[in-house]
Amino acid sequence: MTVEKVDATVADFDGHFERLFASDDGGKLKLLLFLADREPSSSLTWCPDCNVAEPVIYEKLESLGKDVVLLRAFVGDKPTWRDPTHPWRVDPRFALKGVPTLLRWDKGAAAGRLEDDEANVGAKIDALLN
Repeated sequence: MTVEKVDATVADFDGHFERLFASDDGGKLKLLLFLADREPSSSLTWCPDCNVAEPVIYEKLESLGKDVVLLRAFVGDKPTWRDPTHPWRVDPRFALKGVPTLLRWDKGAAAGRLEDDEANVGAKIDALLN
């Protein structure tokens, strides 16, 4: 089974989202992972919670035994993310409050959600994925 990871920014998100999530493509598990931008000097994000959650999420996905599409949406730098009018904060489909946020997408809507304080908890990730 495979995990297809696609990265998006606010600028190119809509195109990736439409391509990956608009149709039912053979029963793949569809997930969105909203993350802070990576620091140029490292592979880490500016968000400590994201840095803790990412490896746990990826490990769970790799051991799942299902085909998965994971759209990783990077929210921007700290000042961009802190803006209360950030597009993903005000978009009713996502209504983000924090990062990381992991959404399971099914039939055109969020079917499950783990927010920043629970996105690194293995049992909660398992429950969202199964």
